[in-house]
Amino acid sequence: MMRFGERLTLLPAALLVLAMFAVPVAFVFAEAIFTPGFSLAHFDRFFSRPVYLSVYLNTLVVSAVVASICLVIGYPMALFIVSQPPARRPLLLFLVLVPLWMSILVRTYAWMVVLGREGIINGALQWAGLTDGPLTLMFTTGAVFVAMVQILLPIMVITCYSIMTEIDPTLVRAARICGASGLAAFRKVFLPLSMEGAITGWSVIFILSMGFFIVPALVGGRRDVLLGNMIVNQVGQANWGFAGALAIILLVSTIVLLGLVRLVMGRFVYSPREAQA
Repeated sequence: MMRFGERLTLLPAALLVLAMFAVPVAFVFAEAIFTPGFSLAHFDRFFSRPVYLSVYLNTLVVSAVVASICLVIGYPMALFIVSQPPARRPLLLFLVLVPLWMSILVRTYAWMVVLGREGIINGALQWAGLTDGPLTLMFTTGAVFVAMVQILLPIMVITCYSIMTEIDPTLVRAARICGASGLAAFRKVFLPLSMEGAITGWSVIFILSMGFFIVPALVGGRRDVLLGNMIVNQVGQANWGFAGALAIILLVSTIVLLGLVRLVMGRFVYSPREAQA
């Protein structure tokens, strides 16, 4: 049990969370319920119109796909960095972190330059004689996936790397000594212990993807509208009540889905600390 003095040390953090999260969410909830008067009309509007449900489903699919692609690419990258000598790891981590220091808006505009009809990719393909004219790469779902994965991939790499460094390498060596092949030792020892980082990274990227609106707005097409874009549009029209309802739906559904993912996947995760204990 924490003593009274120890609990007081948590007071600043609790006040910060209250001021930066709980109070704004309460105001958003109030806008959704009490604008213009007490009513659930904004929520009824969302669930009664197929177009809104379609955008919501598209948001879930895009977020899950982006998080999964980042996992498939980021996990091997983190594994490669961990397998390098300790003196080389800081440089590799620096290269991974460099994109995070740039604005998301700047990186999205960079993808517009790369994927445009007169962009680098189309120019290279035409110069090589592989295409007769420019391909339609911009304003497509593929462009949204590429840009979002490039923006969020470093988060997956860092999350997986932080867990992998906690895994005792002697556990893998012990499995090899007991007769397991390199692949079997990785699959039965290292992979289960590193799944905590993989699931955490997937969850973080899923959360961030659910709220994306800049990338779909700049490089996506009409079919790539996400719930974040709808919220921005409603705010721009000063429709605060419906915007608040959309924000609450986005928040609650994200929390529920992540809770289900953690509940299901938690049965297959072994913490490195538990293994060492």
